[in-house]
Amino acid sequence: MIEDKTPQRTRLSDLGEFGLIEHLTKNFKVTHESTLKSIGDDAAVIDFNDKQCVITTDLLVEGIHFDLAYVPLKHLGYKAVMVNLSDVYAMNAIPKQITVSIAASNRFPLEALEDLYAGIETAAKIYNIDVVGGDTTSSNKGLLISITALGHANKEDIVYRSGAKDNDLIVVSGDLGAAYMGLQILERENEVFKVNPQSQPDLSMYSYLIERQLKPEARKDIPELLKALNVKPTSMIDISDGLSSEILHLCKASALSATLYEDKIPLDPTVINSCEEFNLDSTTIALSGGEDYELLFTVKQEDFPKIKANPNLSIIGHMTPKNEGIYLVTRGNTKVEITAQGWNSLQE
Repeated sequence: MIEDKTPQRTRLSDLGEFGLIEHLTKNFKVTHESTLKSIGDDAAVIDFNDKQCVITTDLLVEGIHFDLAYVPLKHLGYKAVMVNLSDVYAMNAIPKQITVSIAASNRFPLEALEDLYAGIETAAKIYNIDVVGGDTTSSNKGLLISITALGHANKEDIVYRSGAKDNDLIVVSGDLGAAYMGLQILERENEVFKVNPQSQPDLSMYSYLIERQLKPEARKDIPELLKALNVKPTSMIDISDGLSSEILHLCKASALSATLYEDKIPLDPTVINSCEEFNLDSTTIALSGGEDYELLFTVKQEDFPKIKANPNLSIIGHMTPKNEGIYLVTRGNTKVEITAQGWNSLQE
């Protein structure tokens, strides 16, 4: 059979704005009783009864947050949802609904946006989320994606950044730095491709790192795990901009300082190996890399026995009085002040 070298390309103008919305969202199903009105009106209607509503939104811009030279659109749609769900889980809440808004230039045919929405649809199914609305418009700057997530929790369950206390333990889920190293590998191979388009790299040894960059998972399991262990965090934040930036956010919100220990920071062996290959310091990458979407939180000292042996959690330090400063204790037992070196989308 001869391969079709000219796949069908449907112009978005053939559908119009509302036709496009209807086409892209036709497969979304409502699964929650709280979704009283979904797509198709001026606004979604959601009934939370006696629950606290949590709302968060993020904007992803082509050329700033992603490069379509090596980011598949289906993966991008999936990741855009994860970015928002991670914020809801960081509030110790359960995400229920999202809205999706996009701006696309005329270089994107319908089939490209179908791929994007297929990723969104997959994420919605896996995480049991209703897609309840959004907007579409044109762009002269490529592709922009804005997703708003709504979740709920009992008032007593919500966790803020501001609740940490002196001597609370600092805990992180999973491991850090893999997403950043995945990005380095993708950017390196993209440069190789520009020079030699026939290049076929073997990236199998980097599969974990690349997956952490292209298809991260929000840590839905961590609030569930903590509840099962009868542990309520005193403060919590997700690690999107790098550990250093996030610990500074927690300290500022809680009016405290902190001490972290380098030898306690969780690193996957593939991160260590790739850092050696790129001549990078793995601790610096863990502190400043960003896009890990792990959860950073604090717990009371008395909760230590409940979490100390759990393979999903690492105790990396403790909170200290405000005037003591925010430091990393290195493997050589030297105290180094922690400064914000994480991702900054507004940096020139």
